[in-house]
Amino acid sequence: MLKKKVKASLILENGRVFTGMAFGYIKETVGEVVFTTNMTGYQETLTDPSYAGQIVVMTFPLIGNYGINLEDMESRKPFLRGFIVREKCDVPNNWRCEMDLEGFLRQNKVMGLEGIDTRALTRVLRDNGTMKGIITTRAKDLTQSQIKQKFDTYTNRHAVEEVTIPEKYVLNGNGPHFAVLDFGIKHSILKELNKRGCKLTVFPAFTTAEEILECKPDVLFLANGPGDPEDVPSAVENVKKIIDAGLPILGICLGNQIVALALGCKTKRLKFGHHGGNHPVREVDTGKVFVTSQNHEFVVCDLTNDVEASFININDNSIEGIRHKTKPIYTVQFHPEASPGPLDVQFLFNKFVKMSEGVRRNA
Repeated sequence: MLKKKVKASLILENGRVFTGMAFGYIKETVGEVVFTTNMTGYQETLTDPSYAGQIVVMTFPLIGNYGINLEDMESRKPFLRGFIVREKCDVPNNWRCEMDLEGFLRQNKVMGLEGIDTRALTRVLRDNGTMKGIITTRAKDLTQSQIKQKFDTYTNRHAVEEVTIPEKYVLNGNGPHFAVLDFGIKHSILKELNKRGCKLTVFPAFTTAEEILECKPDVLFLANGPGDPEDVPSAVENVKKIIDAGLPILGICLGNQIVALALGCKTKRLKFGHHGGNHPVREVDTGKVFVTSQNHEFVVCDLTNDVEASFININDNSIEGIRHKTKPIYTVQFHPEASPGPLDVQFLFNKFVKMSEGVRRNA
């Protein structure tokens, strides 16, 4: 029996409306509308906590053709507000497939929208920047004041609180001991560190510096996560204390931004963010260019005299990594785990481990 299709529309802050068909869990939803350039890895995108509070547009036209398998989940569940595709595949074909895309969205209560011109929508976002949007099945019934109220009441300031873990846990290893602050960490990052022998004590995002130092780690690792780093000032203050205590610090994505703020640098919002798996960065020391996976709306800027850039974005010259000139602090904006790819910068996990092993030898 064929399922009856339901019309739905995306209403943008600038008044543009894109109409298609609803799928997944049908409910009205509001979020920041962003696009990602990944051709594959839609499941990793769906379950990346860094998309919390956002409506994600896939620029690749056909999504869902290899289905969903629970082994590739990057977090305990999806945290995004909505998922937009040009065409979803209703008949996935892969030996690892456990369910189809629509079933996964329905199970996790995520609203989907298909059948719109995602290329045109992407151009709108590139020209106008990231903006709020509403996915609704009752676009004709909403008044302008109701639409405005929905946009005005939307906030993503508490995204980290939503995605972080409720209590700490430990992944055992014989190598260096990483204290990991979970701002919305992807499982792939933990796997990459753990398979290199690292012991990982994973803490909730707002754990105090005193509690972290009490477990006597070799290094503090700050994870990726959603939102504006200035929305988590207590985390910035905790990192300042740990810097003062002399503990080496590593980080990825939001972790990079939080460390930068703790060091006195600033952050700013990008026009439409970096999302996807084709972002080229140049390593300052070697001049080598790597293609990276990225997912962030904010970048580090206005470095202090003690901090220097380690990587630069080729497309817009934004800072993609920082390091302290005299202290063992090294962070990057992009994702070295890059699940599902590219894998150009996975060597950074070896660098992370080597830095922390050096600390153990000198202890």
